[in-house]
Amino acid sequence: MSVAKEIRESLLVFADPEKASVLRGFFKTAKGAYSEGDKFVGIPVPKTRSVAKRYVHIAPEDVLPLLSDDIHECRLLALLIWVAQFPKSDEQRRKGIFDLYLSNTDKINNWDLVDLSAYQIVGEYLRDKDRTPLYRLAESGYLWEQRISIVATWKYIREKQFEDTLHLADKLLRHPHDLIQKAVGWMLREVGKRDKTVLLHFLESRYQIMPRTMLRYAIEKFSPEERAFFMKKERQRG
Repeated sequence: MSVAKEIRESLLVFADPEKASVLRGFFKTAKGAYSEGDKFVGIPVPKTRSVAKRYVHIAPEDVLPLLSDDIHECRLLALLIWVAQFPKSDEQRRKGIFDLYLSNTDKINNWDLVDLSAYQIVGEYLRDKDRTPLYRLAESGYLWEQRISIVATWKYIREKQFEDTLHLADKLLRHPHDLIQKAVGWMLREVGKRDKTVLLHFLESRYQIMPRTMLRYAIEKFSPEERAFFMKKERQRG
C-alpha cells in the first residue's frame, strides 16, 4: 500500500455522512457556486489535524496524491501535514514545501484550504525573504492565489508588520468576488486590532470606494457609532 493510500484510509474512518451533507451546503457546492462539485465526507478539522500529526515524518512530496484527491478533506489533510512539518523542517525542506505549495495552487481551491495553510507556509517562508511572490499571487487573476496572497500576511500582522497587508489590500481593493473582499476586510480588521490608527489612516481615503463587504469586515471591531459613521458615509458615495 502506498503512503498516500494508507494516510487516506486513516482519515476516511472518521467520515460522517450527516455532517457531509451540512458541509456541502456550507461550502456552496451547488452548480454555479464557487465550490461547485467539491466532495465532502464530513470529517471535522480537529480529526484531520490529529491524522496529520501522525504522518509528520513522511516526505512532503508523498502527500501530493492526497492534494489531488476529489475529496475535500483529503486535500486539507495534505496541507495540514505540510503545516505540521514546516516548523520542524530545515531551510531546504521548507523551501521544498513552499515550492510544492505554490506549484499546486489549483488544488488549494477553497477558502478553508487557504486559510488553514497560507500564513503558516507561504507567510512563514517569506518572513525573512523578498515578498515579491505575494504580489505575483495577488496579480495572478486566480481567486485562490489572490486569497493566499492576502491571508499569508496574517503572519506579519501578528508581528505588527502591516506594510505588505496594506499594499496587497490596495491591489485587491476593487476585487469583485466576496471571498476576496472578506479576506481583505478580515486582514484589515486584524491590523486594526493591533493598531487602530493604522487602519483608520488606511480607511480615510478608501472606505468610500471599498466594496461594502470588505468595509463591513474591516470595521467589525469598531464601536457601533463608528461603524454607523463609516457605513452611512459609504452609502452616500457616488
